[in-house]
Amino acid sequence: MFLITEAESIAPDVRRIVVEAPKIAKKHEAGQFVIVRVTPDGERIPLTIAESNTASGSITLFVQAIGRTTTLMSELEAGDYLEDVAGPLGRASDIKDYGTAVVVGGGLGTAIAYPIACALAEAGNRVVAIVGGRSREYVLLEDQLVTQGIEVIPCTDDGSYGREGFVTDALAEVIDAGDVGVVFAAGPVPMMSAVAEVTRPKSIETIASLNPIMVDGTGMCGGCRVEVGGETKFACVDGPEFDAHQVDFHLLQRRNTSYRAFEAERMRDLESLDAEHHEQLLADVRGACEPETVT
Repeated sequence: MFLITEAESIAPDVRRIVVEAPKIAKKHEAGQFVIVRVTPDGERIPLTIAESNTASGSITLFVQAIGRTTTLMSELEAGDYLEDVAGPLGRASDIKDYGTAVVVGGGLGTAIAYPIACALAEAGNRVVAIVGGRSREYVLLEDQLVTQGIEVIPCTDDGSYGREGFVTDALAEVIDAGDVGVVFAAGPVPMMSAVAEVTRPKSIETIASLNPIMVDGTGMCGGCRVEVGGETKFACVDGPEFDAHQVDFHLLQRRNTSYRAFEAERMRDLESLDAEHHEQLLADVRGACEPETVT
């Protein structure tokens, strides 16, 4: 059992959750993730470790309520428990002095980009973070990035905050303004593909974090297969970060839709519950994750 010590909403359907996990906090490096199971019979979901604190023995996760499991997890509060948190998993980001590093985060991808940006800044890079969202409330972690001495360029689709337009437009301007040593991209697959096409003509090293395509996190299910340079890789064990110029994003996008029908069906089941049965389901989730009391 893993105790939730903090839980707060930071955007519509997005929660920041701090979990007591001292062994994971001690070994975590930027770019790695954990596999979370909310209940003993629940599905396994991969979540990037946004922060770790060895002093308090905790890790910070961000979860977006987009499916049945993430919706139930988003309703948990401080004092509740998660059944399993396994990790840290995946290969750590390649952090070194690139000179100027640009980190691009789209939506919840900013939570993936955040620890990478902080590690790059700590390594002595000038770091520019381009963070995008549909509107103002979906621009995440801007203040936290600024606190780390990182230059932030917020972008919104509707122009309600920051720069109106796509993150790729802002990226092109940053590249035109000076030498960029590396670009890290994290977010929706189409966004990462578009970032790769912006940097390709100038041969700028570009790393895509393929966390969004992972399923069980062990390489056994095969759901996170991706072709990189003509070779089959598994995002959870070979990545999650790959050379974006070598990733077959067209194939990846098709595979990434494989589970949508099943996910939609599970969400319809959850949404069909009336308030009384929804509360009972949440109580069952909390009860299933309560540690046993020894008498």
